[in-house]
Amino acid sequence: MANKNKILIVDDAVDTVELLRKRFRAEGYDTDEAYNGEEALQKVSEYNPDLIVLDVMMPKIDGYEVCQRLKSDEKTRYIPVLMLTAKGEVEHKVKGLDIGADDYMSKPFDYKELSARIRSLLSLKTAHEKKVVEVKSSALEQMMDQVAHEIRNPLTSIGGFARKVFSKLSEDDPNRKYLQYIIEDVAVLESMIKQLIELKSLSISNKEPSDINEIVKESLSVFEQDFINKGVHLNLSLMDNPPAIIADKKLLKRAFCNIIKNAVEAMEQEPRTLKVVTKTENNILKVEITDTGKGIEKEKIKNIFDPLVTSKVYGPGLGLTFAMKIIQDHQGSIHVESEPEHGTTFTISFPLK
Repeated sequence: MANKNKILIVDDAVDTVELLRKRFRAEGYDTDEAYNGEEALQKVSEYNPDLIVLDVMMPKIDGYEVCQRLKSDEKTRYIPVLMLTAKGEVEHKVKGLDIGADDYMSKPFDYKELSARIRSLLSLKTAHEKKVVEVKSSALEQMMDQVAHEIRNPLTSIGGFARKVFSKLSEDDPNRKYLQYIIEDVAVLESMIKQLIELKSLSISNKEPSDINEIVKESLSVFEQDFINKGVHLNLSLMDNPPAIIADKKLLKRAFCNIIKNAVEAMEQEPRTLKVVTKTENNILKVEITDTGKGIEKEKIKNIFDPLVTSKVYGPGLGLTFAMKIIQDHQGSIHVESEPEHGTTFTISFPLK
C-alpha cells in the first residue's frame, strides 16, 4: 500500500492517455484512466483520485459537465481538476474555470508545464487538507472540554446515588439487577470522561534523542501474549541505524500501542499478519503498520481519529485520537490506506531535521 498521489486521466484519445500514464508513473504517481464522461464519474467514486486531468471534448458527457457534477458533490468538491482542450480561446477557458476547474491547459501542451501545474495543485490540496485538520482538531478540543465540564458532575451524582441505593437493597431484591446496570454504564461513562480530560491536557514534557526501532520493539512487546493467543504472525522489517528523532519515548510508545491494538482487534479471521516497517524516504522517517484485518470503508477513513468514533460495539473510540494527537505533538503525521476485507496500513511520518 504505497503512499502515492493518485491521478485519474480522462480523455477519449488513447494516445494522449498512454503518454500521460507513462509520464505520470515515471514521476512516481499512481494512475487510472477513463475514456468518456460516464466512465470518469464512476472511476472517481471507485479510485478516489488526488487529482483529475480532464479532457473537455468527450462522448456521452463532456468534460464541462463532468467537472460541474464533481464540484457540486460534497464528496468530490475538493479534488483538483486540471482541464485539457484543443480549444484555446479565452471563452472556453473562462467557462471551465467558472464551473469550478482548478486549472486549464490547451492542447498541444508542454509536459514540463503540465507537470509543474500538477505539483502546484497537489501542494494546494495538501495545504487545504492540513488546514481542515487543524480547524477540526481545534473544534474537537473545544467539544471535549465542554462535554467533560457539563457531564462530569451530574454523572458523579448519578453513580454515587446508585451505588448508595444498591448497597441498601437486600440480595433478593429484583431491583438490584437494574441498579447494577446503571452502575456499570456510569463506570463506562466515567472512564470516557477521564480519557477526554486526559486527552485535553495531553502534553509533551520529556523529549530526548530517541531510537525509533527501540520504541517500535517496546510497543510490540506489550502484545507478545496477544499475538500468541490470537495466532498473529509478526513480520518485522526495521532499518539499520535509524536517525535519531526528538521524542517522548513513553508517549510515542503509547501512540504505537494504540495503533497496534486496533490492528490486532481488526484481524478477526485468518490470515493474521502484522507487518511493521521503519524506513526513511526524502528526509522523512516513516513507520508503517499494516494488518490483514477487515479494513475500513473509504468514506469512514477520514473520521477514524475523531473522539468516540469506533467500529466496535463497546467502549469509546479514543485510542486513535490519542495516537494522532501524540504524533502531531511530535511534528509528525498519520496517513491511512485501507481496503475492506484486505487490511489497513497506518503510515506515521516524522520530518528529519
